[in-house]
Amino acid sequence: MGKTLAEKIFDRHLRDEPFTGTKVLNLDRVLCHEITTPVAIADLVWRGKDRVYDRNKLKVVIDHVTPSKDTKTATQAKILRDWARRHEIPDFFDVGRNGVCHAIFPEKGFIRPGFTVIMGDSHTCTHGAFGAFAAGVGTTDLEVGILKGVCAFREPETIRVNLNGTLPKGVYAKDVILHVIAQLGVNGATDRVIEFRGEIVDQMSMEARMTLCNMAVEAGGTSGVCMPDMTTVEYLWEFIKDEFPTKEAALADYQQWVSDADADYASILDIDVSGLEPQVTYDYKPDCVKSMQEMGGTPVDQVYIGTCTNGRIEDLRQAAAILKGKTIADSVRGIVSPATPKVFSDALAEGLIQIFMDAGFCVTNPTCGACLGMSNGVLAEGEVAAATSNRNFNGRMGKGGMVHLMSPESAAATALTGVITDARTL
Repeated sequence: MGKTLAEKIFDRHLRDEPFTGTKVLNLDRVLCHEITTPVAIADLVWRGKDRVYDRNKLKVVIDHVTPSKDTKTATQAKILRDWARRHEIPDFFDVGRNGVCHAIFPEKGFIRPGFTVIMGDSHTCTHGAFGAFAAGVGTTDLEVGILKGVCAFREPETIRVNLNGTLPKGVYAKDVILHVIAQLGVNGATDRVIEFRGEIVDQMSMEARMTLCNMAVEAGGTSGVCMPDMTTVEYLWEFIKDEFPTKEAALADYQQWVSDADADYASILDIDVSGLEPQVTYDYKPDCVKSMQEMGGTPVDQVYIGTCTNGRIEDLRQAAAILKGKTIADSVRGIVSPATPKVFSDALAEGLIQIFMDAGFCVTNPTCGACLGMSNGVLAEGEVAAATSNRNFNGRMGKGGMVHLMSPESAAATALTGVITDARTL
């Protein structure tokens, strides 16, 4: 019997199996940000274990409230900043050089096929787009990862999702993953890896694949993964060109991390996306999904474009194409947050930032702030947002606020009209 990508990574990284089914894995990356890591740092200091297992394998960023908005958030940032300097962690991204963690770390080439990656953040599953096993963990696991470079997991079974057909015009990776979550349900992939396969995934950019994997956790998944291919190699080439003589050689090496044809899956879901329409959430769960047409006309107060799901240059291009030469509705405030300084710089060079500003958007620095209702776009009670983020939980972007998740193109169209709008109708 063959093995899945996840099983291959578990086999290669196995350090110990103290109990049947509980596997302690060696870690290739421990990612850290200023919301969850300071708690782990404080506990390690209190225990007299203020050490790191490998400063070159830790990647650290201040990204949720940046710049700090008050003394509490400034203190969180200071704890992380002082710790990174104390241990001489080279890859620490402070204010001015920072970006959304799940965008800047892949952008820097830190994630590779076959890697094991943890972070105290549920959307760490994003990095599985590179053919890695990447999972969000709690404080205790994060502490152990920082100190010892290991993490214990129950080996997850894998659900294979085959995405085939032809992606219709105006339908994007965000629409696809919302549809997948609607099929699986919010608990449908609990304690499982979601493996995205099929011709649609093969044709997707790395940015689009990261969007898919980013929201695997919204179906309960431990991680979402894509198979590494030439698209992966092209994205990483700047960082791996000294490791391989040619791109073909890199691809050949990365093929070891492709699931075997006879691998065993917990279940297989076949989806033909040919008839899929742009999708949007309603209510307060990510599996509450309808078409944009069904939700059309629903008023919104704020449109937010950004986050680790849809804040990359590809996303900004899609939104700007709808907004160019137009102005957003007077009833709406628009906010766009490029996910990293590079995305911001590229968008500036391409004229996208000017398009957003001319349309009436507020353009902010890279930050996670609005997505979880901490800064740079918090909703008032009773307000409604159209957002390219990944969660529509009750109060997610502000106490008493409602969030409708959608693609960047749909969000841009909604900003123009002030109500949920299928961009294809404009």
